[in-house]
Amino acid sequence: MRVPAVVARPAGMQRFAEACAAIARTAATGAKVGLLADYLRELDDADLEAAARFFTGKPFAASDQRTLSLGSATIVAAAKEVWAFSDQALRTAWREHGDLGAALAELVRPPLDLGLFAEPLTPASLRVLFEEIADAGGKAAGKRRLVACERILAACGSQLEATYVVKVMTGDLRIGLREGLVVSAIAAAAGADEDEVRRAVMASGDVGSVAVAARHGGLRDVRIAYGAPIGFMLASPIEYGGAYRELAEGDWLIEDKFDGIRLQAHKDGDAVRLFSRTLNDVSHSYPEVVAAVARLEGRFVLDGELVAQRDGAVLPFRALQARLQRKDVTDELLAGVPVAFMAFDLVACGEAFLLDEPLRERRRLLEDLLSDADAGVLLARQATLDAADVSAQVQARFEDARARGHEGLLLKRADAPYRPGRRGKWWLKVKAALTTIDVVVVAVEWGHGKRAKVLSDYTFAVRGADGELLPIGKAFTGLTDAEIARLTPWFLAHETGRLGHAIAVEPEIVLEVAFDVVQPSSLHASGYSLRFPRIVRVRDDKPVAEIDTLENVEAIYRKMLERENGNS
Repeated sequence: MRVPAVVARPAGMQRFAEACAAIARTAATGAKVGLLADYLRELDDADLEAAARFFTGKPFAASDQRTLSLGSATIVAAAKEVWAFSDQALRTAWREHGDLGAALAELVRPPLDLGLFAEPLTPASLRVLFEEIADAGGKAAGKRRLVACERILAACGSQLEATYVVKVMTGDLRIGLREGLVVSAIAAAAGADEDEVRRAVMASGDVGSVAVAARHGGLRDVRIAYGAPIGFMLASPIEYGGAYRELAEGDWLIEDKFDGIRLQAHKDGDAVRLFSRTLNDVSHSYPEVVAAVARLEGRFVLDGELVAQRDGAVLPFRALQARLQRKDVTDELLAGVPVAFMAFDLVACGEAFLLDEPLRERRRLLEDLLSDADAGVLLARQATLDAADVSAQVQARFEDARARGHEGLLLKRADAPYRPGRRGKWWLKVKAALTTIDVVVVAVEWGHGKRAKVLSDYTFAVRGADGELLPIGKAFTGLTDAEIARLTPWFLAHETGRLGHAIAVEPEIVLEVAFDVVQPSSLHASGYSLRFPRIVRVRDDKPVAEIDTLENVEAIYRKMLERENGNS
């Protein structure tokens, strides 16, 4: 493929911002890819490496665990030092845009100290300043980060440039680009094979270095970066008790679906790192799993689920909550909430990246790898689904999995490749029908980003024994943009007061809310909270007098405990 010649354009982060704005204005994904590819062709290698990373919405490569550690308060403080605006001016701009980059951009003016940064920003020079911020340490780290932030903002020569520089700093680009489109643009800009680019990005964890490698024909030289998280393959839900038409073709394997925390385990020599589904390093929270993985031979990347268990019995997810995001893992906590890693896939082994290997082969390699594993790392049970009587097998296995304390089942095509970040028909999940309750909205909050001008976050309540309304949770997913837009003026017209950032409203809007688990909580007046609440629909057909009561919630909780106790 012939790559078009480079076109002379304005340089620096101003040009980056212009490209971002053009991409944001464009709806069609193909056109977005074309605009980005044209921009990437203009850049030298240093700017290409940095800009490609920035377009994924991150200041650093995924394989680089450094962070800017810049909160919005620091960015605002730096901006006020450079542009000298009032708090009221910022509040007005924030209410208009609901986005820090766009809000601060309105306040851009010539910097008070023109000597702060004499040269215009480029992607490469901005990367250097980001590294300076991330590497700042010691007692004066906060001051050094603030000064570097001031230098960055002072170098912004326009509102547009400031908008997108701040967006990169906050990791919130919001121009309708996902990493897959960045990969497509890199391939188009370099005239490279898109699948090879994608594999190189997943292996290396660095879209920037891959962009440079693609330009120079070096994709085959890219190696696996152990210790850099890889996107997790996802499963699509299917209805329990349905016809299971999705299983009509191919050979299928069946596994338990665990009620735990998805983890990815990397081992490279003596180094072991654990990554959560959000690709955060959580190794410090689970030292016993790190030790168990370290005892295995070889270099590898495992995919699996962390579960709480005692004496071979799986404990409910809420038993894990005491371990979540804990940095001070005491001996008492280790003994009180014992955990194990249930491995069910092998993503890499040695120098082999196994994404394109069929699941049955990855499973064979996984079984070999774990043949000498101890109780800290377990091989997830798996069986072959007999095509003769699919419905009966799924039902029997589902009930068995639930009886042993698991969420349900996973069904996986035996010939499935591993596709990070994809939710297709290769993997299917079967879970019990979600519990729902009817609640009433008692407070609302303004949304963020594209929902900054609508009230989209709803706090809801059930009815207590004396008729009082008792908050039990908050949800912001489930309704369409049109529904939220319709409800916003109603809420504004029925405001009854302010509760911090929230607006108290007349309790008239009834919602049906689905959730996975109900659990005791001191955060809400009801004494309970809902795990993963999401709005199913607005119940225009139901009066507030008929919403669920606290007694109903307590009954759901008791039944959940009875099931859990029966499984222990």
